[in-house]
Amino acid sequence: MGEDARLRSQEIAALRTGVELGLTLIDTAEMYGDGATETLLGEALAGLRDEVFLVSKAYPQNAGRGRLERACEASLRRLKTDHLDLYLLHWRGSIPLAETVEGMEALIAAGKIRRWGVSNLDSSDMEELALAGGERCATDQILYNITERGAEFDLMPKLAERNIPVMAYSPVGQGRLPESPALAAIAKRYDVTPFQVSLAWVLRDPNVIAIPKAADEAHVKANLHAAEFTLDAEDLAAIDADFPPPNRRTRLAML
Repeated sequence: MGEDARLRSQEIAALRTGVELGLTLIDTAEMYGDGATETLLGEALAGLRDEVFLVSKAYPQNAGRGRLERACEASLRRLKTDHLDLYLLHWRGSIPLAETVEGMEALIAAGKIRRWGVSNLDSSDMEELALAGGERCATDQILYNITERGAEFDLMPKLAERNIPVMAYSPVGQGRLPESPALAAIAKRYDVTPFQVSLAWVLRDPNVIAIPKAADEAHVKANLHAAEFTLDAEDLAAIDADFPPPNRRTRLAML
């Protein structure tokens, strides 16, 4: 969002409508639009900052001493705020995790962020993070949806043991779902779309937060409705038949 001037008013309206409807977690990153998305959010959230939980992410090359603080300050300027509610390492790079933890904790001490977490870190990375002093990690933002279930095998159970919620990005597979008799039948039963079913499926787990993109008001309202119905055991079994859960460990999928 924020990369096409022709869509600017539509995107701002979508964001403000979402907040008004109670969809108050907003996720962005310095990478998105090379800062343009954060700039759009700074405009869209005028007068609404205190009503939202604002998340941004730092490039891995900016996750070291000094650079993390500068990256955070640049995001704050674009977002027109004095703090982030959550700041994430976007993915792992060459900078030691202990150095990133040190930088994140310094940002908390300075009042520039309230919490910190990570994104795209697999089980072994999370174990290393814990050993590097990362016990205050607030979340792991990962690719997780009905077609990408690999994290269920080991990563998600380990996160749950440590009371670390999952933040699922692309929870409806970037708007591309394969044909599925289960999704079609369940969608008909609830008078919704297969996309809403797949989003409700992600939300079935209380340890998972979903962050679907919505760039217009109709999409925002459709996303909201996905949180207003609950899939039952029969629905979940039918989905498992079409999209089986993992039976072995696989490398964490990323976009």
